[in-house]
Amino acid sequence: MTTQSVAAQTEGLTIPKLLHRNAHSYGDHPAITSLDAEGQPTLTWAGFRAEIAAVSRGLADLGLGSGQRMLIMSASRPEHFVADLAAAHLGAISCTAYLTLSPEQVGFVARHSAAPIVVLEGAAELARWQPVLDQLPALRRIVMIEADAIPAGDERFVSYADLRAKGAALHEADPDVFERSWAGIQPDDPLSMIYTSGTTGDPKGVVLSHRNAIHEALAVHTLHGTPLHSTNIAYLPLAHIAERELSIYMPIVWAGHVHTLADPTAVVGALGRVRPQGFFGVPRVWEKMAAGLKNMLAGAPEERREVLTKANELLQEGYKLRSAGKEVPAELAERIAEADRTVLAPVRQLLGLDKLILASSGAAALPLEVLYFIAGLGVEIHEVWGLSETTGAVTANTASAFKAGTVGRPVPDVEVRAAEDGELLVRGPIVFLGYLQEDGSIKSATDADGWLPTGDIGTVDEDGYVTITDRKKELIITSSGKNIAPTRIEGLLKEHPLIGQAVAIGDRRPYITALIVLDDEIAPAWAASQGIDETDPAKLAEHPAVRAEIDRAVEAANGRLARIEQIKRYHLLPKSWTPESGELTPTLKLKRRVINERYAPDITTLYETEAPAPA
Repeated sequence: MTTQSVAAQTEGLTIPKLLHRNAHSYGDHPAITSLDAEGQPTLTWAGFRAEIAAVSRGLADLGLGSGQRMLIMSASRPEHFVADLAAAHLGAISCTAYLTLSPEQVGFVARHSAAPIVVLEGAAELARWQPVLDQLPALRRIVMIEADAIPAGDERFVSYADLRAKGAALHEADPDVFERSWAGIQPDDPLSMIYTSGTTGDPKGVVLSHRNAIHEALAVHTLHGTPLHSTNIAYLPLAHIAERELSIYMPIVWAGHVHTLADPTAVVGALGRVRPQGFFGVPRVWEKMAAGLKNMLAGAPEERREVLTKANELLQEGYKLRSAGKEVPAELAERIAEADRTVLAPVRQLLGLDKLILASSGAAALPLEVLYFIAGLGVEIHEVWGLSETTGAVTANTASAFKAGTVGRPVPDVEVRAAEDGELLVRGPIVFLGYLQEDGSIKSATDADGWLPTGDIGTVDEDGYVTITDRKKELIITSSGKNIAPTRIEGLLKEHPLIGQAVAIGDRRPYITALIVLDDEIAPAWAASQGIDETDPAKLAEHPAVRAEIDRAVEAANGRLARIEQIKRYHLLPKSWTPESGELTPTLKLKRRVINERYAPDITTLYETEAPAPA
């Protein structure tokens, strides 16, 4: 491992320059494979760059130029990656829009970005854009990846295949044009843009630079010792900073091999096909994996269940000791190694996790119970913390330096400190250029000394480990003036596998209540294990046995909370929250304002009479 600082390693580098390196130094190595397109060949790094060159020339022919924005709405597929990086070679700022945006939200980001060109996947995406297409004065051309979705007679539309074919012919006739198009791009020039989820207002356009993206990738490489040519699965939206960094920029930095998957719900099956070396999951992914495995365990023959449970407990014991900075006794270490080799290694192989080098989680807190259970399988999840505005991870736990329940220590060359009110401030090369303004300018969000206020409340301990306690704008202040962190309450509730989602209520109110949603995948399986002949989550929410189990889950959570934090009443809802139904952002964060408004009658009922005294 080099002793040169990460900041020094990034000097002079841009994404196009690294792609040029990969095509020439690792040209025959695999770059991108689609898990959805049967028979579609894997693109090598040389082939990937050739595709980028062709589409870049095609986009330039449509008029896309340096500094302009280009929006993409598409699932994870090779054409998405190619179009994104083709725009970057022109000095344009590419931006992926979430597939779940409503036409109204599409209109907002399209007008705000003033994108002259958009790239859409197919009919479903076009349906979200069509109601607002005639209200976008800056928009000139729409590129459709699936040509059969192009409306007849509308000259604004062009197929991706036709654009690529024309661009390829132009590139073949004069390849120097493409090479000149990126030669002048500098590390601090804009590379891409991400729109925030808009939990507290209109989305903001977060503009990232080449230096931001490359520093983050090299910092992660340095922390975890990730090898060259690592494999991963791109299944989360590329509008999410984690997936954009992990699946576009990091593989470019270390010449990795990305496997694209359009349907995120199919990722568990994809793990077995790819056996990736790196895997990132938002907490909900890990929660569902843990819940599914526990259900499988519950249904296993008693002897097999006992062997697996004991092995899991052994590995958890070792993990907890190391997390506390303690030595694992030699005799225990031997038992752990034997249990891992004979019992758990075959389980990891079955799941497709046997080659995993780096497992990570971010975007929200991962319940400790889930963290420990997965560690008991021999997969240690390294929690990270970051924002779109910090190009991803600001802090990270690593295999050799971690504390369960924290989000780790700052990545190389990055500083974190807590302000007087507990808000965490960040400074370093991963802090974004600024927010896009309506006039096309970019406005910095840092103070005179380069510190970015993150909006997250947290602490930094004596060893430098950061713990996030809540969002600054989400703290509950009760009518008695007590400040309460809702995410801690919600996290404890979600440790029970039956609870898929929960929101704590209590701002300007006398006590804490909660809205709880059943996990619509786990609830039917749990019901079956209890002899309940019902699979509809809405009906299960009314079942006495389910209610009794949720009572026990609330009681267990309350046992770990201070009296003022305890849930006095709850309401069990019959239907899951999704980005489409509006209660969650595309990154699966709670839209608290929406929830409070939508369920106002239910919330009012929870406060209609005096709350019972806590047990």
